[in-house]
Amino acid sequence: MTGIVTLTMNPSLDIATSIAHVSDTIKLRCAPEESHPGGGGINVSRIIHNLGGDSIAVFPCGGYTGGRLQELLLQEDLTTHTIPINSNTRQSFSVHESTSGRDFRFLLPGHALSQDIAHTCLEYIRNLKSKPRFIVASGSLPPGLEDNFYAALSQLARTLDCLFVLDTSGPALAHALEAGDVYFFKPSLEELEELTGQSLDTEDLQLKAARRLIQAGKTSMVVISLAEAGVLLVSADFAIRASGIPVTPVSTVGAGDCVVGAMVWALERGLSLEQALRYGVASATATILNAHGEMGRKEDIERLIDKINITRL
Repeated sequence: MTGIVTLTMNPSLDIATSIAHVSDTIKLRCAPEESHPGGGGINVSRIIHNLGGDSIAVFPCGGYTGGRLQELLLQEDLTTHTIPINSNTRQSFSVHESTSGRDFRFLLPGHALSQDIAHTCLEYIRNLKSKPRFIVASGSLPPGLEDNFYAALSQLARTLDCLFVLDTSGPALAHALEAGDVYFFKPSLEELEELTGQSLDTEDLQLKAARRLIQAGKTSMVVISLAEAGVLLVSADFAIRASGIPVTPVSTVGAGDCVVGAMVWALERGLSLEQALRYGVASATATILNAHGEMGRKEDIERLIDKINITRL
């Protein structure tokens, strides 16, 4: 039985293409489309799989788009458990502008999800015969679910004596942190500023904001994604920064999910927090060097590990 379960309440079938230049009002003739699995927890499971680990990716799924999503995950040999729904799984669309390197990402909200489906997802995790060490929830909540859903999941993780890892934003994040029992969460700098209501434009302010959350009992650690500047990990006792690796991104899709997935994979294997952070940054870097939706490959991740500098703060 795997030690990691991921939950994606708002999965998507991601459609990607590219074009030299994005402009309005005219017809834009794009490159052939590519389809990839999408959704935070699903991407977490995908990078764990690429690293040679195991997880169960749990998600609601339905319709033609849901069938195609399951097809793609089967091709990647991912272990999944789907909760059937009557509506189509949402789609997302991204366009890579080759002349500038910019990504234009269009995220649809998806159909409303019933509380019964949400309950079924939680009950599946509750009733697993072998309890996982980590429960990872990542991504937005679909319409129909209350903002306290992740808070309920954190309380379930506590009941099961599992470590709960969260990657979301907005009210859903705030409710989960208010409930406590979050092992770590991974905000971007912008998401942390939104959560705290402060501008955090210096390292000192970032450290103080993270430690206030830890001291208030909302989480054990904060892992702040700082884009090309790397990742800052803050706990009650120490803080470390992993440098970014200077590269020219091909696509930024899934990079944040890879930080979470690789870190959880490393920690589940008993590696140190420092080494887990290295794997997180290396996995994100390997992913942004790939085309839309492709997760980093293990050989590329291993090649990048030694290029990451760790600074103790």
